[in-house]
Amino acid sequence: MIRFVKLYPLSTLCVVLIWVLSLTPFFPETPLDNIDFVDKYTHFVMYGGTCFVMWWEYLRHCKHQGLPFNGKKLLLWTVIGMTALGGLMELLQAYCTTTRSGEWLDFWADSFGVVLGNAVGLVLKVLYYKRSEEKIKNKK
Repeated sequence: MIRFVKLYPLSTLCVVLIWVLSLTPFFPETPLDNIDFVDKYTHFVMYGGTCFVMWWEYLRHCKHQGLPFNGKKLLLWTVIGMTALGGLMELLQAYCTTTRSGEWLDFWADSFGVVLGNAVGLVLKVLYYKRSEEKIKNKK
């Protein structure tokens, strides 16, 4: 676990923030409260952003360590892990807090964020490997 935190500090921070924000008993009033579905947008951005950060840190780690890209491992963490985290947070909100409620729409917003974050991560991977191949060709 400590090794994971050292290798992926921003991913760890994002997941911890999701836990804290999901289980915090109250939030202050803001002007954004008047926007329809602002809570759903927040879920979408948190989970999509976290998946993107996971992709970015994983690709960076592979580059610096000279490791091969393991897409199955990464997709396991980003798709299954983050979707499961979204579901777990909604269950915890519904059954373990008195000030928060678990909602299916929140879970779907989390899941759509995961899908978009992974799509952006796949684009990042393609661009990263394309750039790496160009550097290798230029060295020859």
